Amino acid sequence: MERYEVLIVGGGHAGAQCAIALRQNGFAGTLAIVGEEPEFPYERPPLSKDYLAGEKPFERMLLRQPAFWSERNVEMLRGRPIVSVDPAAKVVTDADGNPLTYGSLVWATGGSPRRLTCGGADLRGVHAIRTRADVDQLRTELAAAARIVVIGGGYIGLEAAAVLSKLGKQVVILEAQNRVLARVAGEALSYFYESEHRAHGVEIRTRCAVECLEGEGRVQAVRLAGGERIAADLVIVGIGIEPAVTPLIAAGATGGNGVRVDAECRTSLAHIFAIGDCALHENRYAGGAAIRLESVQNANDQANVVAKLLTGQDAHYDAVPWFWSNQYDLKLQTVGISAGHDAAILRGDPDGRAFSTVYLKQGKVIALDCVNMVRDYVQGRRLVVEGLSPDPAALADPAVPLKELT
Repeated sequence: MERYEVLIVGGGHAGAQCAIALRQNGFAGTLAIVGEEPEFPYERPPLSKDYLAGEKPFERMLLRQPAFWSERNVEMLRGRPIVSVDPAAKVVTDADGNPLTYGSLVWATGGSPRRLTCGGADLRGVHAIRTRADVDQLRTELAAAARIVVIGGGYIGLEAAAVLSKLGKQVVILEAQNRVLARVAGEALSYFYESEHRAHGVEIRTRCAVECLEGEGRVQAVRLAGGERIAADLVIVGIGIEPAVTPLIAAGATGGNGVRVDAECRTSLAHIFAIGDCALHENRYAGGAAIRLESVQNANDQANVVAKLLTGQDAHYDAVPWFWSNQYDLKLQTVGISAGHDAAILRGDPDGRAFSTVYLKQGKVIALDCVNMVRDYVQGRRLVVEGLSPDPAALADPAVPLKELT
């Protein structure tokens, strides 16, 4: 039986960073990453951007070269999904029935794309963007596709639409809510991105409910509630992820929309941590609410907390969230969490394609969305971390550096 002092389940950003940080913090015990994918750990954000566009080769997306892992005695158990956990025996089992024992288990499995539940969802030509294999398959079909429907107006859908538009495809985005990015951004940012996409030839349809997908073996159209039919050679579904925590929940871990962890990223099961997209944690930047953060920042920072704890140091998770998105020549950088804001101050002019939106709650800055405004993003971080309440007129004046505000 394979035995490891620390076993990390999941080879994405969180799992890879945890292994790296363990060695950096002096952990010398047996260590392995067991993951479902056959690849060595790689960056995920380029999948919907430059990798989809064919501008970045996969080799440049690797978080570390293969030799790095062997040199640091990190065993890579690739292509082995874990299907069960026995916390009493400290054993996990892979899909082939092979057991692995652990001293400490770090669950870093992320999630799988949420699928459509309507008729036709399993037709050929219906794609998600979550793994290298997803995008490789999508790219093999792009040459023969002229009309592409993107279901979901979140970051993945918008980023993919930007790439496909630049490739000369006819793209339609279908969003169920009344605007794109409705779950993560204020109205001004949503409408700005809608305008930008339309200027690049992308059709955006909001308040759209998909009734079914149509086709003979392969998708040919998307039918909306009400009967309208939109022709499609390909469909990309970007409606969020389902956290991959079923084995942990079945083993008795507390959770639901993810597995619940405390400030030390510990689950309710002894000797088992959870980090990254699948970890449901209380976050002070969300007003103390329990949330999952699907970001590289969250994955890396939670991984570093666990690595410190496993090497005898005190640590807890309290990092300010940040995120970015590249679409066309626009670089969006976000710091904080804007959900629950009661005021939004526009800083700069969207028509100039360089501006920020500052979100406040009860007068305190809780988040910023910065479009082509790196200086605001860097300087605004302090306002969020310290929960400052600057003068609104000064916040609205782009000539006033944010670093000068208190």
